[in-house]
Amino acid sequence: MSPAIFSDQYGRYKRKLRISVTDRCNFKCMYCMPEHPEWIKKKDLLDFEALYLFCEFMVQNGIQKIRITGGEPLMRQGVVHFVRDLQKLRSIGLKRISMTTNAHYLAKYAYDLKQAGLDDLNISLDSLDAQQFLKLTKKSIEPVLQGIQAAQLVGLPFKINTVLMKGKNDDQILPLVNWAKAHSIPLRFIEFMPLDGDALWHNHDVVTEQEILSVLATQFDLRELKQEHEPARLYRLNDEYDIGIISTISHSFCGECDRIRLTAQGELYNCLFAPQGLMLKPLLDQIVAEKNTDLRQTLQRTIHEKISAYIWHKAKGFHSLNKQPRKISMHTLGG
Repeated sequence: MSPAIFSDQYGRYKRKLRISVTDRCNFKCMYCMPEHPEWIKKKDLLDFEALYLFCEFMVQNGIQKIRITGGEPLMRQGVVHFVRDLQKLRSIGLKRISMTTNAHYLAKYAYDLKQAGLDDLNISLDSLDAQQFLKLTKKSIEPVLQGIQAAQLVGLPFKINTVLMKGKNDDQILPLVNWAKAHSIPLRFIEFMPLDGDALWHNHDVVTEQEILSVLATQFDLRELKQEHEPARLYRLNDEYDIGIISTISHSFCGECDRIRLTAQGELYNCLFAPQGLMLKPLLDQIVAEKNTDLRQTLQRTIHEKISAYIWHKAKGFHSLNKQPRKISMHTLGG
């Protein structure tokens, strides 16, 4: 294994980078967004030049997959051009460029994203029931369904992600599976995690992997598949359709984690639940502005040392961190 690849003290090499380009979102999902969010000021966002420089640096140090997140990434002007710019990194080792979206604006952008070279999408869809969806997100489901259809029409691959919450949308397990199966759409259920905006999460709100499987077993024969380097455990239904379950709370995947995250204001997180990040924006802004090659290389060495040390101290997993206070919520960190 190349020594240039960032790794932590438990031997987990970092191959995947998630970058939030904005904390703003037009939805208000309770597991993600606070009731009264305070948006990051635009001047405090990392600009696309600095973001690109960071991505280039990380690909040079082993990152193979980049996922663009938010908030809602399609709310930031210029994100399609950023996807196009990232194509240049394929020649130095980048293998995949993805995006996570609520699909509200996808009908407008699906074709442009496909043309820009985006490989795939994760689309959040927490209910097929229009009234329930409105209650969960404060938005209509229709633009989302139109966005999904637009992605299909342009041939942009995607998965559906559903966060399940007891008493809120846990009645959607079978409707979503039957809908996704009928349309040959990959589906993943996600356990509700303590990253909600107003810190109201409680363990009794979680619909666990075992509970999901118990519901599925009422209609399907289930067979667990071999898990690769992905957080979702896969199950084959009736030997014809696969679903995934991301069970961070009841059956976490931390032992194989190969991900790191950058917020929209340039703070690196070695874990979704890390109590403290590493602020990189001042250094990245300096590198962008610096014209002297020697000084630029010195700054790059500095940033490499800081990132190496920070990633090295990544915690063993969620359950070693869950008693510590969270610094930020899901809408800022990008999932």
